Amino acid sequence: MFRKMRHEARKSITQNECKEMLKEAKRGVLAVAGDDDYPYAFPVNFYYDESENKIYIHCAKAGHKIDSIKKNPKVCFTVCSEPEIKDLDWAPYLSSVVIFGKAEIMSEAESFIDELRNLAMKYYPDEDTAEEEIRADINAVQLIAVSVEHMTGKTIQEK
Repeated sequence: MFRKMRHEARKSITQNECKEMLKEAKRGVLAVAGDDDYPYAFPVNFYYDESENKIYIHCAKAGHKIDSIKKNPKVCFTVCSEPEIKDLDWAPYLSSVVIFGKAEIMSEAESFIDELRNLAMKYYPDEDTAEEEIRADINAVQLIAVSVEHMTGKTIQEK
């Protein structure tokens, strides 16, 4: 169903390395099938829950991405590492992870707040600040949960 990576033996990274990148990366890009079937891709803050193998993304309760997910839940999510110079070579190395999955607009059940807290703790300096922000914005916030169906990662040298 999903294509194999070209040059897999040379460039691929392990599933564990992919998961570590997802835990460490601060930004990702979510792509949906947008209006008139044009791709719509946008940067997002996210949290990866390894135990559930899901990506959690916060957003507004209405808008282009919500409309697109309601119409077609299939999405693509990508993260990239910072470029890294190795072995004193001029051309940097870059790693990336690409995920295909299905997005679900979460209801405001108990797990909604738990996952929102997990996401907030990735970005806010302490628990008190995270809780304060959650209380202030809870009525305007929506969470999207992306169930990972396929994940690949690779490292390339930009030569």
